[in-house]
Amino acid sequence: IRRQRQMCIRDRLNATQGNLSVQLNKLKDADYISIEKRFEGNYPLTEVKITPTVVQAFEAHVNNLKDYLHL
Repeated sequence: IRRQRQMCIRDRLNATQGNLSVQLNKLKDADYISIEKRFEGNYPLTEVKITPTVVQAFEAHVNNLKDYLHL
């Protein structure tokens, strides 16, 4: 999943809105995600999207684990 609504993330993680907002802002500051806020009908909608930076960081992490485990 490359894009997800903040409400779905909150529900899946069983996190509070305040805690999730803090964590998402940290990820945004690290350029791991982008946050898009808009309205859908009369309701606010926040979508979170992963960036190429996080994909590269995750791939590097997996490669480091493989090296560590001699795979």
